[in-house]
Amino acid sequence: MTRRAIYPGSFDPITNGHLDIIERSAKLFDEVIVSVLVNEDKNPMFSTQERVELIQTVSRWSNVTVGTFEGLLVHYAVEQGAQVIVRGIRAVSDYEYELQMALMNRRLEPRVETVFMMSAEAYSYLSSRLIKEVFRLGGAISGLVPPEVEEQMKKMFTRE
Repeated sequence: MTRRAIYPGSFDPITNGHLDIIERSAKLFDEVIVSVLVNEDKNPMFSTQERVELIQTVSRWSNVTVGTFEGLLVHYAVEQGAQVIVRGIRAVSDYEYELQMALMNRRLEPRVETVFMMSAEAYSYLSSRLIKEVFRLGGAISGLVPPEVEEQMKKMFTRE
């Protein structure tokens, strides 16, 4: 049986912390689907398509694909034949929220497990929201996002 996992998120933008979780997941599972949540109400920096393309550009693992989803994650997981949802945990505050989600997901779909992965220490403070804020205020984000993502952010910033 193929062990398929889903790593969901907004990935707006994808960070080196996300890439660390993807790389470690790719070692544990036969297939990993990095799944971009479609939620235009959040007023994202990058469109859903741009986020998918950026992830595809920086992904270097043969067993990793990129998809999108709307609605309940567990329904999407079943639709994709995934047995596992991977979630990155940076701090205790993440754990509390993620635990609630994992328990609800288990209640909705007991066949899908949630696996928590601790962020690498170097990225434990990193979030897409923080990256965008630092970038918009003129701070350096090199080493926090892939160079391709930083380049796209600079292009976008010159358009605004």
